[in-house]
Amino acid sequence: MKRISGLLLLTLVASLPAVHAQSGKWPERPVRVIVPFPPGGSPDVVARLLAPRLSEEFGQQFVVDNRTGASGTIGSEIAVRANPDGYTLAVVPSSYATSAALYKLSYDPVRGIAPIAMIAAGPSILVAHPSVKATNLKEFIELLRAQPRTLNFGSSGSGTTPHLMVELFMQMTRTEMVHVPYKGAGPSVAGVIGGQIQVTVGSVPAFIQHLKSGRVRALAVTTEQRSPAMPDVPAMAEFVPGYSVSGWNGMWAPAGTPKEIVSRLNQALGRMLKQPDIQERLRASGREPAHSTPEEFARVIARDIAMWSKVVKSGNIKLE
Repeated sequence: MKRISGLLLLTLVASLPAVHAQSGKWPERPVRVIVPFPPGGSPDVVARLLAPRLSEEFGQQFVVDNRTGASGTIGSEIAVRANPDGYTLAVVPSSYATSAALYKLSYDPVRGIAPIAMIAAGPSILVAHPSVKATNLKEFIELLRAQPRTLNFGSSGSGTTPHLMVELFMQMTRTEMVHVPYKGAGPSVAGVIGGQIQVTVGSVPAFIQHLKSGRVRALAVTTEQRSPAMPDVPAMAEFVPGYSVSGWNGMWAPAGTPKEIVSRLNQALGRMLKQPDIQERLRASGREPAHSTPEEFARVIARDIAMWSKVVKSGNIKLE
């Protein structure tokens, strides 16, 4: 019996390096990269930009899989529920946090994931129609306080990040406007250009040409610091201390994904985001490369969910 036990022990010990070596072979087959939104949006652009580079880096195909619906929660749930073996990843935008604040989810948006890295980040821009009698953000805030609920602001839909950005602005400045939800960012841009609404917030690239032509007026970018792409436009925090909202894209895997795989992906993304062509394409979409550690990305997700949850509760925001 002692001899049999000894042989079993030796067999077990001898097998440990083989198990470790096998886990170190990842990936041995294609990796699915879930994007919880339709093609063409910021997470899809980022995922399709990086997937070929990841395929080259690891010698297996990284395949983008758009799983849309319910403001990104359907695709996110598929990724959260996947086997945590490194063969399912997700690339999500910052609306991942707003959805967590608005919906009663069947998964934990913080503990249910293994953050890998933030990939890119950048401001949105608050713009007004030229008919608004305010040439800067200070005058705009004074106008809103003097004439509450006389101006309309548009968004890409109830509960979207642009909607909550303006709600946060109103709560922090104690002002009021009337919300006009559109079905998408494009219609809200057209609405402010046409004068059907007076104010909206959106991505910087969406307004660049309209700002140059004078069809809309820039009031502020939503980040704490000014944007390098628009250094003449003030940051919101210059007039509303503490206001800071950045749109971001990041990658995560299901909770329980081996730390070795998370680390390898994080390091690979860090190298890719230093490549000039990657940086150029991200900046063209209004984002700056913003590589982070998994721990830093986890803190951003938790912070934003807490922030938007407070905005939703304070504003009594209901989905229409």
